[in-house]
Amino acid sequence: MKTIAQAAEARIEVKRSKFLAHLVPMRDFETFREELKKAHPKAGHIAWAYRDLNGYDQVVEDFSDDGEPKGCAGLPILTRLRGEEMIGCGVLVVRYFGGIKLGTGGMARAYGEAAAHALRAAERVPFEKRKSLTFFTPFCDLGRWEYETARLAELSTEREFDGTGARWRIQGPESSVKTLAALLEKGRIDFSIE
Repeated sequence: MKTIAQAAEARIEVKRSKFLAHLVPMRDFETFREELKKAHPKAGHIAWAYRDLNGYDQVVEDFSDDGEPKGCAGLPILTRLRGEEMIGCGVLVVRYFGGIKLGTGGMARAYGEAAAHALRAAERVPFEKRKSLTFFTPFCDLGRWEYETARLAELSTEREFDGTGARWRIQGPESSVKTLAALLEKGRIDFSIE
């Protein structure tokens, strides 16, 4: 399975209808969907599909036709994601109607093709499960662990402070979390991985 390193987009035109496809990581999907609605209030439809992995290592998929005829928008997008074995990402396609009806088959092909163009524009990377790691450090060690977490790929960091230090909650790709765990072991700091 593959995922994307960063968001990608593509634009196609079919019989004067414009299709703007956006491929985004799952961590940004909902926020991006809301931003698209605000940025394109005159768009006819914003169809989407995504594939992700849940906590039980099961593939979770969903799609929306957003008012287009059933199965003519979201499902072709999802089919492209499946065919490319993509996970941890979703495609949103904004459609501006060009005045010429495409028919259900033409519409399905156009949405699928828009998704395919966005997938071709993306840098793909091997998919890694995301893991969480928690640990505690006293204030005197904060600088060191800020440096260590900042240099590892795609880690998101949350900290809760008390009178003696910080409780860290780190989330990221499994390989980065394992690297951080090895550094914590060397530093003799207790941690837990979920």
